[in-house]
Amino acid sequence: MSKPEVLLLENIHPAATEVFERHDVIVHTRSTSLSEDDLVEAVKGMTLLGLRSNTYLTERVLDAAAELKAVGAFCIGTNQIDLAAASARGVAVFNAPYSNTRSVVELVIAEIIALARRLTEKTSKMHDGVWDKSAQGSHEIRGRTLGIVGYGNIGTQLSNLAESMGLRVVFYDVADRLAHGNARRMPTLEALLAESDVVSLHVDGRPGNAGFFGAEQFALMKPRSLFINAARGMIVDDVALREAILSGHIAGAALDVFPVEPKAQGDPFESALRGLPNVILTPHVGGSTQEAQEEIGYFVSTKLSRFLQGSSTELSVNLPEVAAPPLASGSRVALLHRNVPGVLAGVNQVLADLEANVTAQYLSTRGEMGYVVTDVASPLPDHALDRIAADDAAIWLRTHGPER
Repeated sequence: MSKPEVLLLENIHPAATEVFERHDVIVHTRSTSLSEDDLVEAVKGMTLLGLRSNTYLTERVLDAAAELKAVGAFCIGTNQIDLAAASARGVAVFNAPYSNTRSVVELVIAEIIALARRLTEKTSKMHDGVWDKSAQGSHEIRGRTLGIVGYGNIGTQLSNLAESMGLRVVFYDVADRLAHGNARRMPTLEALLAESDVVSLHVDGRPGNAGFFGAEQFALMKPRSLFINAARGMIVDDVALREAILSGHIAGAALDVFPVEPKAQGDPFESALRGLPNVILTPHVGGSTQEAQEEIGYFVSTKLSRFLQGSSTELSVNLPEVAAPPLASGSRVALLHRNVPGVLAGVNQVLADLEANVTAQYLSTRGEMGYVVTDVASPLPDHALDRIAADDAAIWLRTHGPER
């Protein structure tokens, strides 16, 4: 049997390669993202695919990837992946929802301080040979109010760190979230904008959030307040932000994400926000610390390897979750199927007919899909596997174990 192969795109940390090689997976790497046409060719024959936020996995690419079993998003978001198309083909998708949280939060804290002290303008003048030792427009962050829009993993950790530095924290989220420390929940976004000296966005990239923050929201912010977006580029109208900064209503801004981002290192970057005073622009590096990238590389590659070797779907974003432990002995039969009545009964009837010794069984459903993993003391004969796979609801059946 040929070894499985993985294609890793966009400079994924070498920790991922080390994990895959330990699991006897052949690794192919590319330093950049790929266009849809290039990815269609590159993914052929691959068992696994690893990408970051700049590569888009479309239905057309999935159609070309006949041998693809799982995809790893080596980042937080998965909006660059057609999850519905992946699910329909039984392709598992994993991501790293927590691994770079601290890195993003530290960047936001640094940006709040830099904007409040107008460090961008100070350092620019110094490089131009101008000594501008003035306190005008420079403020401490202590006692100021930080408004966090989106109180998930990043928003809550930002809340904790900001409060420890003397900021008052208010937050708004459409979901019911527990307030950390002395943070206060705001009933509406409008109420948060009216009270905040700094507004930091931490919402996800679902299609409904496109254009979430524009001219209307900037107008509702306090005069001379600060704005930060380290979430998704498509949620902010950058032209409206430019107008708010030029008018003086917004005193400064920091953006790490943009509606259109260059595909490769060194490609030209265009934005309506270039050249503005007291504006920090960074190239989507919120989670790009060595520590975060190493952790992400290890975390996602481990999830992919465990799925490949034992069909564990723990923390999959699109398939039913079964956290099956590593198989120590015997054999494992994993069946992904449409969530209809009778599938589990059918599997168990086959096992009963064989008088198979079942050592463990796990079942999980998610929407229209179901997933059952059964561990047996001895490998099932091919005719029994064929009976299970012949169920009209079956999407795929895989076996694992030292004897097969």
